[in-house]
Amino acid sequence: MLNSLFLFLNMGAPETMVILFAILLLFGGKKLPELARGLGKGIREFKDASEGVKQEIHRNINAVKDDLDVDSDSKPSDPQQNETEQSHINS
Repeated sequence: MLNSLFLFLNMGAPETMVILFAILLLFGGKKLPELARGLGKGIREFKDASEGVKQEIHRNINAVKDDLDVDSDSKPSDPQQNETEQSHINS
């Protein structure tokens, strides 16, 4: 993924090395592992949150499909009730 990002930005090895050197100068050697650890935790939390959202969406989609399957399986005995339900669905 990182490689595709560099290709998208049209960055080569020299540009990447200059950026890494500038980061090293700005933050220092002692602060870099701490920054990387924080960045890793942030990325992990984002992935967990996005996975939770995906699961919630799929759960709701499956619940709606199940409700539609139950509704289509049950047939009302009264034709007047069927027309009333259809008019509510169409509106």
